[in-house]
Amino acid sequence: MSKSEQKERFIFEKALERLSEVLKELESDDVPLEKAISLHEEGMKLSKMCSKKLEEAELRIEQVARKENH
Repeated sequence: MSKSEQKERFIFEKALERLSEVLKELESDDVPLEKAISLHEEGMKLSKMCSKKLEEAELRIEQVARKENH
């Protein structure tokens, strides 16, 4: 694994970890409205970033699979 791939993996894993933390905070009953809105916005950004990384990984896997089949 190259250094850039390691960095991307680290960033993805940290984003996923933070997303989990955000969800736990939102699920608690004592979050003020403004904080909940802020957490929701952060969670949506993290979710989009993680989804994009997963889509990129899926595309790479499909490309490798196609190469192996030809």
